[in-house]
Amino acid sequence: MSLGPYASFIVWSYLLVALVVLILIGWIALDYRQQKARLRALEASGVTRRSGRGAADLP
Repeated sequence: MSLGPYASFIVWSYLLVALVVLILIGWIALDYRQQKARLRALEASGVTRRSGRGAADLP
């Protein structure tokens, strides 16, 4: 497989994109854990989610 005279540019571009995607996946995973911890803390302090109410509780 020959990529021609632009082979190094193509390879580096793919590597850079792969790195950015991995960083974004890690960032999303960390944010997810933080948001879950915040929700647990709020629920422990007595704050409830509106989505937790049943249909009969709605006005």
